[in-house]
Amino acid sequence: MKRLFTLAAFCAPITAFAADTGALVRFVACPIYRDTDSGKKSGCWLADDRASGIRYDVSPSPYKPDWNYAVLVEGKVAKVGAQPCGSAVLDPVRTSILSAPCPRHILPAEGFTGRKFVLPQRNVTPMAVPRTAPSGPFSERTFTLFFEFDRAFVTYQYGDFLFDEAVNWITAAKPKRLIVTGFAASDAEMVSGQSLAERPAVAQERADRVAESLRRMFPVMAIETKVELSAKPVDAPNADGLPGQSQRRVEIMAGF
Repeated sequence: MKRLFTLAAFCAPITAFAADTGALVRFVACPIYRDTDSGKKSGCWLADDRASGIRYDVSPSPYKPDWNYAVLVEGKVAKVGAQPCGSAVLDPVRTSILSAPCPRHILPAEGFTGRKFVLPQRNVTPMAVPRTAPSGPFSERTFTLFFEFDRAFVTYQYGDFLFDEAVNWITAAKPKRLIVTGFAASDAEMVSGQSLAERPAVAQERADRVAESLRRMFPVMAIETKVELSAKPVDAPNADGLPGQSQRRVEIMAGF
């Protein structure tokens, strides 16, 4: 993808109206940073949906933008309420970094406070803290981890939390084998006038990354990797109802 975003794109007005609560939105944009100051990590990430003319607050995403590059924004419109960043809020939301370069764009606080830091809902406990072991009886079970668009990085305070849950269960259940399947959304889709598709190779990269971590935790357990391309959306609770996020995943199947 070679589209170049220019600073002039930010000069067009952004309207104040918002989409319906709960509506799914998906678009590509250059991220904007609002430099608020109400304490630790209070700055805001914003993104303009040029098709609708709405500027969204995408700060709740577990994947943080890089203002040098465009992002794929996927989210649901949150209930109308406080707007600490001065824009309609997407929550849940994901912001995957793409390869197209962007000009850096920063806004002053303009009276908006931003958000005071709070621990995310998926905050992995330090390894020194004992886990509560799940009780049996145990049977075949599948755990799912999710990824940023076209990447295999296990995200802090999201992917590592889901991995920790899987490891805790596997430790207690002692399954005979693990099958790690990496998925990729390799079918092209048009988003904001651009054709987006994940590399087929990212499915194997995701499977290998998770399998290697499992082998370090369970060195004597049989662990197999598989891949599946053209991934379809699935109903996975930790994808937060975002179809695109549910496609970009790894499934850990524990068998007896």
